[in-house]
Amino acid sequence: MINVSSKVVQFVVSRNKSIEDQVLEIISSFNQGVNDVELKGYGREIDRAVDIYNMLKDKLGDGVKLEGVNIGSEVKEKRRISYLLFKLRKGF
Repeated sequence: MINVSSKVVQFVVSRNKSIEDQVLEIISSFNQGVNDVELKGYGREIDRAVDIYNMLKDKLGDGVKLEGVNIGSEVKEKRRISYLLFKLRKGF
């Protein structure tokens, strides 16, 4: 049996999915026993990552806690791309 509560699940924001679908994926992960989630937006998806976090906060209130925010950049396909990373913890 795998203990998913100690596992950190990372969600990378995508333009191909709606914000609502991505929010529901994170809520589903919390409901399946995941306690820690990392939400990461690259480049143009940074604004969507903020929108997803705000929607999660609106829907769950104190049910989601912001543990930290990291900003930085990574080299992908020979280009440096900025990112925004939210570290979230289940609060319910």
